[in-house]
Amino acid sequence: MASAIHNEDENGMAIAASHLHGDTVGISDEVLLKMSKNIDNFGEVTENAQAATDFERQMTVGQALRLYPKAVAFSVVLSLAIIMEGYDTALLGSFYGYPVFQERFGVRLGDGSYQVTAPWQSGLQNGAQVGEILGLMIAGILAERFGYKKTMLGALFMITGAIFLLFFAQNIAMLMAGEILCGIPWGAFQTLTTTYAAEVSPVILRPYLTTWVNGCWVAGQLIAIGVLRGLLGRTDQWAWRIPYAIQWVWPVPIIIGVFLAPESPWWLVRKGRVEEAKKALRGLTSSTDSAYSVDDTVGMMVHTNEHEKYVSEGVTYWDCFTGVDLRRTEIISCVWMIQVFCGIWYGGNVVYFLEQAGFNPTKSFDFGVGENALGFCGTLVSWSVMRYVGRRTLYLCGLAIMFTILVTVGFMGIPNDGPAVLGWISGGLLMLFVFTYDITVGPSVVIARNCYNIASIVANFLNPPILNPTAWNLKGKGGFVWCGFCFLSFVWSYFRLPEPKGLSAGEIDVLFERGVSARNFSKIKADPFRSTNLRVAVDGEETQNMTEKS
Repeated sequence: MASAIHNEDENGMAIAASHLHGDTVGISDEVLLKMSKNIDNFGEVTENAQAATDFERQMTVGQALRLYPKAVAFSVVLSLAIIMEGYDTALLGSFYGYPVFQERFGVRLGDGSYQVTAPWQSGLQNGAQVGEILGLMIAGILAERFGYKKTMLGALFMITGAIFLLFFAQNIAMLMAGEILCGIPWGAFQTLTTTYAAEVSPVILRPYLTTWVNGCWVAGQLIAIGVLRGLLGRTDQWAWRIPYAIQWVWPVPIIIGVFLAPESPWWLVRKGRVEEAKKALRGLTSSTDSAYSVDDTVGMMVHTNEHEKYVSEGVTYWDCFTGVDLRRTEIISCVWMIQVFCGIWYGGNVVYFLEQAGFNPTKSFDFGVGENALGFCGTLVSWSVMRYVGRRTLYLCGLAIMFTILVTVGFMGIPNDGPAVLGWISGGLLMLFVFTYDITVGPSVVIARNCYNIASIVANFLNPPILNPTAWNLKGKGGFVWCGFCFLSFVWSYFRLPEPKGLSAGEIDVLFERGVSARNFSKIKADPFRSTNLRVAVDGEETQNMTEKS
């Protein structure tokens, strides 16, 4: 019945024997004891961390917006950098169906029309992906050493210079070089914006701010397709140079925002600069809620960071593939790859798809504008949906719907001489596909995003021949190719994708450490402030713990 004090740390903090019961898991006894020896004032830090976790759990969206208005604003501004990546992705894909670009950089076919060949289509898009892989790896190293702000500023200055190569391109090889160079800062933006958004906001706002990153990507695509639609009547070189020049609009306001933004308090805690972390947190919050405590919140960061240090195998890239971190690496990497393998490279390429189905460029680009506008609306709708539905459920439902659409489009086929109504129906289905993607799969970091880029390279080799008349020319039957990848993505998500809705970073760490299965993530309660058999005895509790029932 009774249990005695099990251990005492160097600061005199008692660690009391106490056993967990029911569907609750805690950190391991060994890790808790190590943390008690290495964190100054461990009892106070633990008490503060638990208070901050409870405070965040009880916070509503309205309270969070009033308490973190500056964090939201800075996150929104930094995420605008993703508009540039989304813009160029849509720009390049739509250029393949753009008459002036086809004539300038394509080859003449037997019927007198022009096409950028499938190998060059794959090469141009993969050039950007290769650059992004390099950018992600470099940014991960630089951000960990110098912080998010300095790394972000360097990437913004680089993209400003790299755009010149695209704007003044004289041949398709120059475009290729420009795409590779632009890909390096785009890769940095991919990891820095998402990570910064997650680290400066409370749990309840993270789904919205990280989804906003996806919203910026979709907004970039919408702007690109709108610009091309507006310039469709031009027949000179400016028809394709102006769209590239518009990319210079974004860096200056974002640079100003980065200069004004505080550094991530989580990064400062990882560097042991706790007082600077408190200062940064004050720069991200307002003083509207008297119950909020900066000390408690930073205590939660310190506690979580120490726990991660002892649970993780190390800090190198290779360590992500060992121990507890292997499963986490698998999940986040597969989630990113599914954003490609669900078929978005095919379903989102409606302009080129419809042109190959016999639509004229004007109608095809009109569909493109509508598709991207619908995708942006889907991102906004996802904000409401995520309040009531977990990310795992969204993923499974979204993949099921997209699989059905791909199979339907595949059966329709759409030959060039087929009924026009089939083209309209297919266009409508692909718009529904993109809308579903941006509600579910789209809104989901260095290694993980690189898996996305590697998957994109595969897609960039696979998708152009599916639609290009000089290659496989499958048109609608390409849906059969992509539905297989989509189905495999659904199966993996069902068995391996956990539900993180409403969980703090510390609670997620505990669930992974204890090996809780994906389908039990929402059923098992995690307590990151105690272990299976021990808990911290705060001031005045030692006597109580001596007689605590086990």
